[in-house]
Amino acid sequence: MWSEAESRTRALKTILSSQKENTMQEFLKIEGLSKAYVAAKPVFANVSFSIAKGEFVCIIGHSGCGKTTVLNVLAGLDTATSGNVFMDNREIAGPSLERGVVFQSHALMPWLTVRKNIAFAVVSRWPEWSAAQVNVHVEKFVAMVGLSPAIDKKPSQLSGGMKQRVGIARAFAIQPKMLLLDEPFGALDALTRGTIQDELMTIVRDTQQTVFMITHDVDEAILLADRIILMTNGAETVQGYTPGGIGEVVTNTLPKKRTRADLHHLDGYYDLRNHIVDFLIKRAKPGEAH
Repeated sequence: MWSEAESRTRALKTILSSQKENTMQEFLKIEGLSKAYVAAKPVFANVSFSIAKGEFVCIIGHSGCGKTTVLNVLAGLDTATSGNVFMDNREIAGPSLERGVVFQSHALMPWLTVRKNIAFAVVSRWPEWSAAQVNVHVEKFVAMVGLSPAIDKKPSQLSGGMKQRVGIARAFAIQPKMLLLDEPFGALDALTRGTIQDELMTIVRDTQQTVFMITHDVDEAILLADRIILMTNGAETVQGYTPGGIGEVVTNTLPKKRTRADLHHLDGYYDLRNHIVDFLIKRAKPGEAH
C-alpha cells in the first residue's frame, strides 16, 4: 500500500500526463464588462482584461466593488449589463462544465459520502462512463487532495478544511478548462487556510490549471497569483457618480516557487504588499478624501 503522500504524488502525475502541454496564450478575454442594478449608477463599468492559459489571476477589492459579479458572469451564473466574455474563442453564454467553481461554502450534498459527492459531478461530465471508470477517476482526485482515508465519510464527519478539499477535488475532477474560486478559504482558520493554500498552489502548478480567484487577503493573492487585479468601488465624487472598475493590474514578480514560509523573506515582497495595501486604502474608493 502507498502512503498518503505517495498516493497524492501518483495522482498528480497521472492527471498531468493526461493533459496537453499549455502555452501562455490568451485564453479568457473580457471586453467592456459592466453591471448596473440602477441605470445611472453601475456597480462597475468598462472592465476589460485577459487571462493566459495556465495563468493564476486574483482579483481583490473592497466589498461591493463587483468582484463576485465578475466571477459569476465568468461562470455563466449571471449576465452583464453590457460587454462580452470569451473563453477559448467562444462567448460565455451560460453555465458549463468547462468551468469549475469553488465557493466559500463547500456546497456538498450532506447525505452523500465524499466519493459520491465527487462521483455525482463526474457522471454529469461523462454520463457514458461505467461505474468502475467513475470510481477510478474519483479515487484519483480524492488522493490528489490527500483525502483517501476519508473517501467514504459524509460531510458531517469532516472538518471545514476537509470539506473545502472535497470541493476542490470535485472541481478538478471534471477537468475544467478554467477554475473559478470565490474566496474558498475565507471561512477557515488561519492554519487550515495556509495548509490548503500550499496544497492548491502545488496542484495548480503541476496540472497547469487556469485559475481566476476572488480574495480579500493581500498575502493570499501575493502567494498564489501571477497577476493581481485591483478593483475600485463605485462612488459619488465632485464630478458626479464614478462607477467601479479596474484600478490597476499588478504583475507578481516574486519567484514562481514561493511558499508561505519563505514569502516574507523574498526580495520585493514588502514593496509589493505595501503597494497593494496603499491602493486599497487610498485609491480603491475614489469618493473618499485621503
